Amino acid sequence: MSKSSHGATYDCIVVGGGPAGLTAAIYLARYHLSVLVFDDRTSRAASIRLSHNLAGFPNGVSGQELLARMRAQAERYGAHVRHGEVTQLSKRGPLIEAASSIGHSWGRTVLLATGVINRRPRMPSALHDDAVGRGLLRYCPVCDGYEVTDKTVGVIGVGTKSFQEATFLRSYTRHVTVVSSEDQHHLNETQISKLQEIGIKLQPGPVTSIEIADDLLVVNIPGARLSFASVYPALGSDARSELALRLGAGLSQEGCVTVDAHQRTTVGGLYAAGDVVQGLDQISNAMGEASVAATAIRNDLCDQSLRVR
Repeated sequence: MSKSSHGATYDCIVVGGGPAGLTAAIYLARYHLSVLVFDDRTSRAASIRLSHNLAGFPNGVSGQELLARMRAQAERYGAHVRHGEVTQLSKRGPLIEAASSIGHSWGRTVLLATGVINRRPRMPSALHDDAVGRGLLRYCPVCDGYEVTDKTVGVIGVGTKSFQEATFLRSYTRHVTVVSSEDQHHLNETQISKLQEIGIKLQPGPVTSIEIADDLLVVNIPGARLSFASVYPALGSDARSELALRLGAGLSQEGCVTVDAHQRTTVGGLYAAGDVVQGLDQISNAMGEASVAATAIRNDLCDQSLRVR
């Protein structure tokens, strides 16, 4: 960490305290670079009850425990982790200024690891969080489809998203029902035929309410109450890419930050990793992208220093 006319300047400011941001912080700190991590404590990983597909944890690990271990590891090697939300990134000559809820900081580089926000079904927040914590409401069939093997599963959504989620889950259980979140399913004839062929049921909507009863999640629609061991909302997600957009970085059609093979964005000094970048929304994938980004940052900064000399 160096001093400028503004105050402390870090080699890298990491925006996001989830698996991607903290993995990058560990790598960067071990490269003897100064690192400041802004963690607004909204990582989706924190809501994971127990992850069973993360290598090295044969008995599973909760999202909270995983993040706590990663924070401790990053801080052990000298990374500074602060609770705060970055509200603006601005180019200031060779530096990038990060305006946050706890003040202003300056970085030679910035890594954006802000993730995405799941679109939730309409239900009270307390009920939603309770259902997620009990495994009644799930958002990632890639992560935990194994846990619903042979159980009754509901998929809430419309169109291609609901079709893809339901057909993916069908490989785990025969008991899959697509419940339309709207009046219609918005599926084409080919999709409907495929769902019928593999035994997936279709229930018209809209969903009027959701409740927990007898350790099941009950989805209410006009004239019926549908009970499931687990429900997957197939409503999509929104990338938290606003900071990159305001700085002028390129985004995909889905709103994800576009990067090259080394996680560099279209703005010099700005990198991105994890779910905010288009790809497989998995902790292991986020960690891999973060290690690539951190190494690119280290090499790019080293190259700049050698040129200056």
